[in-house]
This record gives sequence, C-alpha cells and structure tokens, in this order.
Amino acid sequence: MNQPAPVQPLTVQEPAWRTRRIFVRDLVVPCLIGVHRHEKDGRQRVRINLDLDVAEDEAAHGDRLVNVVCYEEIISAIRRITDAGHINLVETLAERVADYCLGDPRVRMARVRIEKLDVFADAGSVGVEIERANRAQ
Repeated sequence: MNQPAPVQPLTVQEPAWRTRRIFVRDLVVPCLIGVHRHEKDGRQRVRINLDLDVAEDEAAHGDRLVNVVCYEEIISAIRRITDAGHINLVETLAERVADYCLGDPRVRMARVRIEKLDVFADAGSVGVEIERANRAQ
C-alpha cells in the first residue's frame, strides 16, 4: 500500500532583491496633445497615474530624501514634459514619462497611465497604459 508523501511546510524565502512601490495618483495637468486641428490650438486636461517598482538598497534609507526616489521630482519632471510643447499621441507622452522614471537606475519597472479627460462627453476618459522595465537591471 502506497503511503502519501509527507506534507512539507511552506517556507517563504527572502527575495534576491527587495522593492518598494512609489506611486503618483490622479495628477491632472494641462497639455497640448492630440492629432486633430482643434487639439493643437489649446491645452486639454490629462490625468497621469504611475507606479514605480524601486530596488531597495541593503542599507537603510536613513530617513533621508537623498536616499529614495523622490515623487516630488517625478511630478516636476512630468510638468516639464507636458510644458515642453505639443505631443501628438498619449503613447508618446507615456513613453517620455516612463523614460524619465527609468533614468534612475533604482527604478526597475514603470507603469504609466495617461488619460485624456475631455475628449468624449459620454466617456470619463480615454488613454493608454504602458509598462516598461529598466534594461540596466
């Protein structure tokens, strides 16, 4: 008679690297964006959400801003990107935001969602969401 194999207790292993998630929620900025003539003449509202998976260093952050990815700097960069001139596609804006975020080698992955808020009267928003990984990892 076959005996069932003994049940092994589940063990949780410490991952090879630890991460923290930095996020920005519902940042609404005016932007010159779109391919249609009327979209080139004036700014429209876009909502930006992002999640960044950030590698944690072995050393503690020491409660010092210099040791972490700063969401204030990210928001300032997003505003510079949207103020830099006309962008045709929400996809392009998403790529520019992701590229900026991934410029910090601590950022392993960026998920960026761009929504145009004032396109259709019967839709709350339209847009795109992308995920990009840092190739330097």
